[in-house]
Amino acid sequence: MPLRAASHRLRIGRYAEQNRIYLLTANTRGRGPVFKDYGLGRIVIRQFKEVQEQGIADSLAFVVMPDHFHWLIQLYRGSLGQLMCQVKSLSAKGVNEAVGRTGNLWQQGFHDCALRREEDLVKLARYVVANPLRAGLVERLGDYPLWDAIWV
Repeated sequence: MPLRAASHRLRIGRYAEQNRIYLLTANTRGRGPVFKDYGLGRIVIRQFKEVQEQGIADSLAFVVMPDHFHWLIQLYRGSLGQLMCQVKSLSAKGVNEAVGRTGNLWQQGFHDCALRREEDLVKLARYVVANPLRAGLVERLGDYPLWDAIWV
C-alpha cells in the first residue's frame, strides 16, 4: 500500500476524546527554519492563545522551534484535526502576510499522543519547553522567547 494511502487510513481512525490531554507536534514544510525569526513564531503562539480564548482547548505548555512546534493541550471540544487545521491555516496566513509570500508553511498532517492519566504532566511540560536547550539554541531556558507552560 502506498505511504499516502496508509497515512490517510490512519487519520480515519484518529479519535479525539474530550477533556483528554494531548501532545501535538507539527513540522514546517521541508523542515525549513521559519521560526528563527521570533516574530514569526509569535504568530503561531497567537493562534495557540486564540484556541484557548475560544474554549476549544487549554494550552498547558508549548515551544515553537525553528522548524516545528510541540504543544501540550487539554481538548474540550471539536477534533484534533479541526484544531490543528485552524492553527496551521491561520498561522500560515499570518506568516505569509508578514513575509510577503504564498504557499504552504506546514507539512501535511501532524503527530499526536494522548497522555495516560497517570503521566507526570509537569515533567512532560518541562521536557517540551527544554527543547531549545537540548537543541543547543540557548544556554538557559529564559533566553529562548517562544515557549510557555502553566507550571514552569
